[in-house]
Amino acid sequence: MLSLIRRTSSLSGGCSAVHRFRTASSFSNLIASSDSSGLVLLSRSTDVYQNLALEDWVDANVDLQQRSILLLWRNQPAVVIGRHQNPWTECNLPAMRRAGIPLARRRSGGGTVYHDLGNLNLTFFTSKKGYDRQRNLKVVTDALRRIRPELQVQATERFDILLNGHLKISGSASRLSRKSSYHHCTLLHSADRSALSAVLRPSCPGILSNATPSVPSPVTNLVDHAPSLQWEELLEALTLQYNTEFGFSAAATFVNPSEEAVFPGVGRMEAELHSWDWTFGKTPKFTVQTILELTDGQAARCSAQLHMGIKNGVIESCQLDIPADWLPQRLVGELSGVLVGERFCGHRAAAAVTVMLRSESGELQDRLTHLCDALVSAMG
Repeated sequence: MLSLIRRTSSLSGGCSAVHRFRTASSFSNLIASSDSSGLVLLSRSTDVYQNLALEDWVDANVDLQQRSILLLWRNQPAVVIGRHQNPWTECNLPAMRRAGIPLARRRSGGGTVYHDLGNLNLTFFTSKKGYDRQRNLKVVTDALRRIRPELQVQATERFDILLNGHLKISGSASRLSRKSSYHHCTLLHSADRSALSAVLRPSCPGILSNATPSVPSPVTNLVDHAPSLQWEELLEALTLQYNTEFGFSAAATFVNPSEEAVFPGVGRMEAELHSWDWTFGKTPKFTVQTILELTDGQAARCSAQLHMGIKNGVIESCQLDIPADWLPQRLVGELSGVLVGERFCGHRAAAAVTVMLRSESGELQDRLTHLCDALVSAMG
């Protein structure tokens, strides 16, 4: 995250020295040599998968009974969903593909968020006993009040931070393990709100699911209300307030989560977060019930009903109700059978019916093609 802080020497309040380490033992040495039980880490990466993997690595490998850590990180444009969410109901997957915006599923709960370089992420690591989200949010609100007293900021019972009583500038999520915990929150500094609105909308109609839904809220950026607020000033204030709140004297330390020698095993964690099985396959079981509007090259039209059951991101059952005079029932049954066992993915569905399309011709092929297009659209 080279652009996160341009003037590393500007960090104050016990964090004027910014360290860089490369060797496999340096992280352990840093912990052992620190005169504080707290650390402030600043990720050099802007890759969402690398930064989420770094969170996992710290949670799995650092003794958080003895050490508390604040990790500060930013990402290139990305959408991040909670562990128990359904991506097809939370985000506009086609729009994201067109814009080259990746989707990531984090290991904590909570709702869906849009990340870009105008959004700062803060992760507070501590023991399970030390888990206190309101105290963590107090670090953020007190830091903002310190540098911009005119900003009316407050934390809510839902662990959001609001500006002027109703505009959201921060949302939270957390993960508790047997002995450790982490709580992460966003902080909107100068995010692209038009992109946020474009991607945070459903991909597919007619989904019925018990997945955790996001709660929409009006949002704003800090720079919309404090135009002179720079990244350096914000990060300096947050680091200082973290030390003040918890009695630490932590220096800010740059880290690169792509360095396997420093974080052994982090590459495997990143690969898992990248995988389809994690991102889509971990979606709670859901069903799809929707209407498909069909046509063919001769402008004949009809409506069809689609009923699907999806488990682990894979189509478990498929029923297509299509008038027999529009498409023979043998083809309808064959198509349903071809789709069962495939991923709930438009591209996979299109590939699955390719053989069927080749076996037909004329009007039937045209109608199968349009039906396939409608199915692909329904799957986002």
